[in-house]
Parts: sequence; C-alpha cells; structure tokens
Amino acid sequence: MQIGVDLGGTNIRIGQVVNGVIVEKKSAKSMSEMNLDESIAYFMQQLHGLVSPHCCSIGIGVPSVVDVDRGVVYNVTNIPAWHEIELKRLVEERFGIPTFINNDANCFALGEGHYGEGKGMKSMIGLTLGTGVGAGIIINHQLYNGNNAGAGEVGDIPYLDGVYEEYCASGFFKRMDTTGRELCEQAKRGDEEALKGWSEYGAHLGNLIKTILFAYDPDGIILGGGIANAYPFFIEAVRQSLKSFPYQKSVENLIIKQTKNPDIAILGAASLGNPYY
Repeated sequence: MQIGVDLGGTNIRIGQVVNGVIVEKKSAKSMSEMNLDESIAYFMQQLHGLVSPHCCSIGIGVPSVVDVDRGVVYNVTNIPAWHEIELKRLVEERFGIPTFINNDANCFALGEGHYGEGKGMKSMIGLTLGTGVGAGIIINHQLYNGNNAGAGEVGDIPYLDGVYEEYCASGFFKRMDTTGRELCEQAKRGDEEALKGWSEYGAHLGNLIKTILFAYDPDGIILGGGIANAYPFFIEAVRQSLKSFPYQKSVENLIIKQTKNPDIAILGAASLGNPYY
C-alpha cells in the first residue's frame, strides 16, 4: 500500500493506493488561513486517518518549488505559512514511513503517464489549466524534474503583454469579467459570445502548445485542471492555431487528450515511492 497526497491550495486529497488503484480516499479543506504550527498539525491529522502499518511509502504533490532530494517545499501556493518547510523530514519523523515530495503538476503527469491517458507514450506533457498553468514532463517514460522540480513551468514564458499563464488560465476569464465555469455553462446553452470566448482561449492555448512543441516535441499532451472540463469548446481552436506550426509532422503525430480521472494526481503522487518513477 502507498499513500498519495494531492495538496491543493483549497483542498487536500489523500488516497490509499494498491497496485495503481485507489482503495480508500478522503478530502479536507486546505490550510490557507492557518499559521505554521496549526497548518502542520492539521496536515498530519489528515494523513493519520489513512496511514497504516501496511503503508510502504507516502508521496505528496505540492503546488510549489521543491527540493526533491531533501523534500523541502518553498512558497506553497495559497498556503502563506509554508514559506520553507522540510516536509519530508516532518512526515517521516511523525509516521516512520519513507516520504517523497514533488511538484503537483509533475504528479499529474506521472499519474497520466503510468495510469491514465498518457499510458504507453514514451514522452508526454501533463498540462494543468486552472488558477495557473502547470506542466510535468515525462521523457523516456520517466519524470524530468529539472533542478528544483520546476522544469516545464511554461506558464511563465513571456507572451503578448504578459506571460502565457495570464491567457491560458483563470486570468483570461478575468479579462472577460467572467469565470471559466460561467463561460462553460453559457457555451453549453449555445451562447454565441461564450463560444467565441472559448475560441479565443483555444487560440492562446494553441500558441502555448506550439511553444511546448518547439521545446519538447512530445508524443502527447494531456490536459487537466478545471478549465480542461471545457475541452470540447476550445479544442478545435487549438487545432486551428497549430496549423501555423512550421513542422507539421510534429502536429500530425501529436496526441492531445483531456484527463478522464479526477484522482490521477493522487495516483501520480503515490507512484513517487516507486523505485523508477
């Protein structure tokens, strides 16, 4: 048994994983309003309910820069108290179980590569679209971390008058004075302005994917995060944007899919304890 933790800015999702299957899981509110001591005690309490003597490892995906070797997390998104935390040491001291920490987008990519829509792909990118833009990179079936688990932070690449994250995440909808959820509901009702908005979003996302193609030329890109729920409304605009990519053979061979498993990041986090993730 392995424990997988998806530590989000608003929720903590924890699962017991056996042979790539979640056998039990729980969800709790995150620690955005707590001080350091309160937040650590609360986090340990949430783990306590699922950690058992049968567990061989704990894997935690965190929305932050991570020192993977030491298990230190820095400036965790939406948890201000976690400016610099030796999370690996704290969890191992509490439970006596080998613990592994990585970036949350990397865990999403790992989950998709091992158990999800990217299974069988030699190289793939897991691209999360939500409050921000995150990306995990799988090369030769293995996760590429970079020096600080920060490889693949494509959302911060300069684009137009800002960076890609401002046009491919929630910032895009703020510019339209709406939210992704609202625009999706309007599009489902056939609202022409909403459909037009999603086409514009797809064009921006297509430009981001072109940047990814230049950098990595992967077999596939798997889209996750809340915005991916509107996949049918923007994918055609993405494909139209990709027609201007200079190396069309890369576009022809590229597989773009939407995640199908809302728990895939838990599975990816749990797999951090595997010998060769």
